[in-house]
Amino acid sequence: MGIAKADITPPVGIYHRMWGAALQDRSTGVHRPLEAALLWLAPREGVVGQDWLLVSLDYCILDRCDLTAMAAAIASSSGVSTDRIIITLTHTHGSGRMSRERGGEPGGELIGPYLDRLCEQLAELAVAARDSLRPSTLVYDSGHCDLARHRDFYDAERGGYVCGFNPRGMADDTLMVVRVTAEGQSDPMAVIVNYACHPTTLAWDNSAISPDWVGAMRSTLQAQFGGGCFFLQGASGDLGPREGFVGDTAVADRNGRQVAWSALAVLEGMPPADCQYVYRGPVISGAVLGTWDYQPLPAEVLAAQTCWRWETLVVELPYRHDLPDLEQTRAERQRWLGLAQQAEREGDRLRQRDCRAQSEQMTRQIGRLESLPPGKVYPLCVRLALLGEAMWVLVPGELYQIFQRRLRERLGPRPVIVGTLAGDWNPGYIPTAEVFGLGIYQELIAATSPGSLELLIERVARAAEQLDGEV
Repeated sequence: MGIAKADITPPVGIYHRMWGAALQDRSTGVHRPLEAALLWLAPREGVVGQDWLLVSLDYCILDRCDLTAMAAAIASSSGVSTDRIIITLTHTHGSGRMSRERGGEPGGELIGPYLDRLCEQLAELAVAARDSLRPSTLVYDSGHCDLARHRDFYDAERGGYVCGFNPRGMADDTLMVVRVTAEGQSDPMAVIVNYACHPTTLAWDNSAISPDWVGAMRSTLQAQFGGGCFFLQGASGDLGPREGFVGDTAVADRNGRQVAWSALAVLEGMPPADCQYVYRGPVISGAVLGTWDYQPLPAEVLAAQTCWRWETLVVELPYRHDLPDLEQTRAERQRWLGLAQQAEREGDRLRQRDCRAQSEQMTRQIGRLESLPPGKVYPLCVRLALLGEAMWVLVPGELYQIFQRRLRERLGPRPVIVGTLAGDWNPGYIPTAEVFGLGIYQELIAATSPGSLELLIERVARAAEQLDGEV
């Protein structure tokens, strides 16, 4: 494995509006730097397989054209084909909406040049990751962190659902940690953190560029062990921080430290690389004591843990029958824009904010509809990898937490890493069938039909079990 990272913070003043309720358009400062991290993964010497690249970027969503350009730039410098380059997003909502389509907005003129330079940075980063490639051991363990809470809340007074903290809802608190140790070294070369929680601490009152809680999580971890930190966002479609939607960056930092300290607790309990904890026998003292210690793993076990198997699975998810009409959505957007301008002329800031939010929702809906592949189904591309004893599942979109819970139930006791927003944001949210018809935001903007998540779980679980059985 090799790892490289770089600061990719855009210039202050760039278009930043990610939240419909925000009245400001430009960023006014930087809370913490945005970061790009790249993992170069290669099979051990003597093991048949091809190299893969995982890229993590501190963005909420990116347009497919830019994801394609980034992958092409990385492929050109690294020699790895684009189908083995997976770009994932941490999903921070504090990064701003980095879309060339926003070029006409205040600060939007900075987006194009910034994204062009980012392609060059990623190409350089790929070479740096390749140059850092070293024989490495990955040690997996799981812990718990209760930052993430269920966020489908029924507002009884309003008589409808809102997207926010639900104190009674179920929340997956699983925190997966992977320690990467280079051969001959005792200190970690990198730590991979896999956790499901929307980075939505900071919202419409924040105008600072920010990785949200992910930034403080990384810096706290790296201050302790000095290596690189690579974050994979889990299935967090219905999960977010208990304290969120604020403008105070101190809250984001506090949330991030909570995840970091949970990860550090896991790291402290991990065994040395290539070792197992074994029973050594009794010692007679005041009582007969059972003693344990760490011993090197047998050669045949170590050989089995060099397993390197990758598979690409395409799952066809049916579109919902009531997808919004594109022309009607465009007309609705113009109507809300006119109402927002009227409210601004009248000095009604609250109504202006609400109308701007409605027009922004229509703008995003237009983008979603235009980017969907034609036909009756969405071809969702899932990457499965069996690396040593661990199963990695990398999937596009925003999935409800049950996706990772069910896979870990089916595939255990193997460690299971689940990364979402991998390769694309589309088809957007994929909620459970039971929430359709309730008016929850995630199901209102979902492109695929009820039952799609359940279908996806079954298809991925079967493919993973088959991959496991072929070893």
